[in-house]
Formats: sequence, C-alpha cells, structure tokens
Amino acid sequence: MRKERTKAEKARRIQDTLEGYRRFDYDYIAFGNDWEMPDGKYRYRQPWYERILTGFWRVLLGVFGPLLIRVLYGAKTYGRKNVRALKGRGAISVCNHFNHLDTLFVRDAIGHFRSFHTMAPWNNKGGLGGHIIRHGGMWPFSNNVTATKNLMREMGKRLHEGKIVNFYAEQAMWINYQKPRPMKEGAFHYAVKFNVPVLPVFCTFQKNANGHIKKLRIHTMPAIYPDEMLPAKERAHAMRAAAEAAWRECYKRAYGIPLKYLPDRRKGLC
Repeated sequence: MRKERTKAEKARRIQDTLEGYRRFDYDYIAFGNDWEMPDGKYRYRQPWYERILTGFWRVLLGVFGPLLIRVLYGAKTYGRKNVRALKGRGAISVCNHFNHLDTLFVRDAIGHFRSFHTMAPWNNKGGLGGHIIRHGGMWPFSNNVTATKNLMREMGKRLHEGKIVNFYAEQAMWINYQKPRPMKEGAFHYAVKFNVPVLPVFCTFQKNANGHIKKLRIHTMPAIYPDEMLPAKERAHAMRAAAEAAWRECYKRAYGIPLKYLPDRRKGLC
C-alpha cells in the first residue's frame, strides 16, 4: 500500500511541477518501444473479412465496458440527452485524458457502437493491445503523409455517417489529474473542416488514500456548433474557447470550487 501511495505521490509531484511551468501538454509517461508508426498501408477501416473480429470487440466492449468501469470506479454517466440532441448528426467529442481506460468512459457517454477514437501513434502497439486498437475503432495518428490522408478520408466518411470521433485534445495523459487543461486546436480544426459540432465530455472523480479513482462521473455537455459567420481559423478558435469554458464550468459545479492552477513559475511571468 505504501508503494502505491509513493507512486501516486510521485505522479502528483511531476504534475505539480509541470502545472507550475504551464507545460500542460507534456507527456511524462514512458510509452516504451513496442509500437509502430502507421505507414501508408495501415488500415483505418478493416477489410470485410476482418470485420467479424471488429464486431466481436465492439460487442465485448459494449457489454462489459460499462460493467467494468462501474465496478472499478463507481462510474455514472450524465448528459446522454446531449448526445441524442445531435439527432444522428456526426460530431467530434473532446474529453479530458487522465486514465488508461478513459476510452471506455467516453464510449459509455457517447455510444460504444457510434464512437471512434483518435490517439497518439505510440498507442499502435503490438500484441493484444494493438489487435484491440485495430479492431476497436481506435485510430492512431501518424507522421506518414499517406497514412494521414487515409485517416482524414476515413474520419470524413465516418462523420458523414453520423459517427462521433473522440479527441483527447489536451494531448498528454496525466494520471488521475482532476483539473481541465488547455486544449490543442487540432480537434476544432477538424470540426471546422468537416463542418460538425463539438461535444465536450468532462470526467470528475474523487480519490481514495492511495490516489485511486472512486465515484467517477462522466459529464456530456451540450454540443458547440461552428459559427458560419467567422473565418475558418477564428471559427475553430471560438469552438475551442467554448469547449474549455464548458469544461471549467463543469469542474466548478462538480467540485464546488473555481478552477485555480498553482502559481506560475516561469521566469518573468506571474
């Protein structure tokens, strides 16, 4: 138990330091070497003969995912009416990134069979993990131009079909970090590119003495629609600002305190 506490305390110290220097996008968790950068031959949509496996993993995650997160974290989901309000339209969701299983949290909020999930290339792992990623609706980004074009093509098709594509727009995962962090522009750029709304999802939770999550609450807030009167870049910026404001309000309402970061430790700034 002491070892578990030490691990949680170490993560908290790292996060406090990064927060103080406003390095909110720094990925401090080692991701190992067992992964491959998707190349031009990477399949973002499985061929027909492998879709049986895709269906298997979709059903498995859909049936046992909600049970797992309720047993492990006491999870409850709020705001499904905001998903229904899309009335079948495609959307991009943005969720805070704080747990190895938070894809299951997002699936529970926006739909196990409707959702797809973008992620960093180092999540394209070998073994069982990579197999689930390839068949579970999870899309690793790539620095390969052809792979990126294929991903954009698949994303556009899925959004047109009414699917929801999730982004962890904070970029890096910070284990059990409760505060919302600033988001990157990418998710909102794609929302403008494909002319779809953004659905903010924010998870709140309590922690026990060992730093483990309990009483997880998954909040889905009303969709944010692009302002057609603004130029594309300003449209994306406005959507990001609105999504960040929704996260902050959710944080304030759930924890009963305003969002406040540690003092800024950068030189020449206060």
